[in-house]
Amino acid sequence: MIETGLKDKVVIVTGGAAGIGKATARRFAQEGCRVASWDVKDGEPEPGGIFQMVDVTDSAAVDAAVDEVVERLGAVRVLVNNAGILRDGQLVRVKEGALAGLMSDEQFDSVISVNLKGVFHSTRAVAKHMIVAGTGGAILNASSVVGLYGNFGQTNYVASKAGVIGMTKVWARELGKYGIRVNAVAPGFIATEMVKSIPEKILQGMVARTPMQRMGQPEDIANAYLWLASDAASFVSGAVLSVDGGAVTGT
Repeated sequence: MIETGLKDKVVIVTGGAAGIGKATARRFAQEGCRVASWDVKDGEPEPGGIFQMVDVTDSAAVDAAVDEVVERLGAVRVLVNNAGILRDGQLVRVKEGALAGLMSDEQFDSVISVNLKGVFHSTRAVAKHMIVAGTGGAILNASSVVGLYGNFGQTNYVASKAGVIGMTKVWARELGKYGIRVNAVAPGFIATEMVKSIPEKILQGMVARTPMQRMGQPEDIANAYLWLASDAASFVSGAVLSVDGGAVTGT
């Protein structure tokens, strides 16, 4: 059995009310961690942890929430930047030779604000505490396979997830000297409520493009986060771990 070294450590999981975030918060709690779950909607705390209503697009709210976590639970050792949204649409949509629609500024800005700037806000707030505490830690960022390969109708989402990969590599360089490891996870098609809302025909196409011929489960991603946060991955930083059932774009 691999010793994770995570028992009693303090973990923040953004977007922790449902889906991958909820599965991740639960998995860390099962490992004996004290988990602070964040979300913009109501949720339940994990045993021994707390739940906070936090909008990651609001830098002041994020700073205040981290201060509260440190005060109530102790120094943060793991941050999982999981919060994210979808606002899909084609850049330019044409139907029967005529312009039928455009991706709006609101569609683009809202996704970038949560998926990219929210990761920036949360990491900045947590990293300064980790450095002052001198205990090191792990910062884990949610990217996506589409951030690696692109995807039709997702200019905004792909831009945000590709940006997360870039920030991950920068922060691994900047924060490594403080004992802080920074990695990203790139999920494939995972059976969350957000994904299940996609039309059935498109979902079937996603499964068909996945060599393992199934969608992943939130627990698959939670286990990847747990491993990257653990002592077993103590020399892993700046990496992007694809958890996608072997999915390859265009096949």
